[in-house]
Amino acid sequence: MYTNIKQIDSHKCFDGEQLRFEHASSTLNCTMNFSVFLPAQAKNSSVPVLLWLSGLTCTDENFVTKAGAQQYAADYGVAIVTPDTSPRGEGVPDDDNGAYDFGLGAGFYVNATQKPWSEHYKMYDYIVSELPSVVGSELPIDFNRCAILGHSMGGHGALTIALKNPGMFRSVSAFSPICAPSQCAWGEKALGLYLGADKEAWAEYDAVELLGKGKPKEKLPVLVDQGDADNFLADQLKTQLLINAAANADYPMSVRMQAGYDHSYFFVASFIGEHIKFHAKHLL
Repeated sequence: MYTNIKQIDSHKCFDGEQLRFEHASSTLNCTMNFSVFLPAQAKNSSVPVLLWLSGLTCTDENFVTKAGAQQYAADYGVAIVTPDTSPRGEGVPDDDNGAYDFGLGAGFYVNATQKPWSEHYKMYDYIVSELPSVVGSELPIDFNRCAILGHSMGGHGALTIALKNPGMFRSVSAFSPICAPSQCAWGEKALGLYLGADKEAWAEYDAVELLGKGKPKEKLPVLVDQGDADNFLADQLKTQLLINAAANADYPMSVRMQAGYDHSYFFVASFIGEHIKFHAKHLL
């Protein structure tokens, strides 16, 4: 049935299918897994798609099993494609100390330029080019009607990838995004090791810096949800910097502070229905 991907799991879900695949990635030089929810509408025609990017320590399965997104995607007839968060496998380097914030599970959606990371860690190219090409050629999914969203490190990825690729997405949203990785410990470590010491290179993967470069060519609909009880808010996420940068760039964004919510998937599950509704308005 499939040419370039191998199905490794399948479950009926809200009259659609929750699928999991593996494929040989030429971009990342390893075997990669990704998950796909196909709504029932995909049996008759190609459907629009949400591209979900997960956060630190996650695989392609965390969102699939914890967020409860399939019910809402089924209602609107949209697919959800969920890639892994980093290259994996034999020969793929990891953090020397096994830390959670770098290496495996922490690709930060950048193209690494420094050895030994540069051989495998090209998650930006994988998300922007290879994965849509592979999935679009094998499944009834229309990447011309695509939105992007993510959580934490994945929220950073969603915002930066959308800002850097005008015309690729209809809308973008994020939960608890790392807004200014050049100015937080997670980002300083990851960008420094993947990209080297040149902070001009870091700025290409920093939403606040990208907005600060001037008026973006495209102003997508943007929704950001951030819990005010998130223990990473002040030191790592720095949502206010995104709010300020968007205002200075005259880039309208809906940034909502949600009272009492933390950084967990309980937060994501509480508002994922609203995010899918937001994207459906621009996809359907």
